[in-house]
Amino acid sequence: MAKKLTNLVIHCTATPEGREVSAQQVKQWHTAPKPRGRGWSRVGYSDLIELDGTLVNMREYNQDNLVQRSEMTWGVRGENGISRHVVYVGGLDSQFNPKDTRTDAQKKALETYVKFQILRNPNIKVAGHYHFSAKACPCFDVEEWLKSIGIEDKNIYSK
Repeated sequence: MAKKLTNLVIHCTATPEGREVSAQQVKQWHTAPKPRGRGWSRVGYSDLIELDGTLVNMREYNQDNLVQRSEMTWGVRGENGISRHVVYVGGLDSQFNPKDTRTDAQKKALETYVKFQILRNPNIKVAGHYHFSAKACPCFDVEEWLKSIGIEDKNIYSK
């Protein structure tokens, strides 16, 4: 049964700054059997933003305000039935420490993506992965960034 789309969760691939990562690689990380991968039945993200700002769909979904079972991704345990998940390539410095590594092209693509999702789903809340688990992901202050691009408080997730 479909559930109402409530959240848009932003993630990073947790890879070093400047390292190219393809959607296929991410799918393998998630779906390959353990120990090579996580052994999931599907990818964790709906869409991926590459270093050059290219948006790659990773799991087909329609643009309505429902999350069909076939559209679900595994981005945040307990939230997947009501969320879409977008990931940008990067999130770590060369020493594997959390860092906002978004390129200008990724920032612009993510801004466009977030604004489009809000246009399509005016009540959606935008969150960082860190809102749901003790992780640095997506390695930048989501609330501060959303405010800086003009997103209304009603669309910013808060606990």
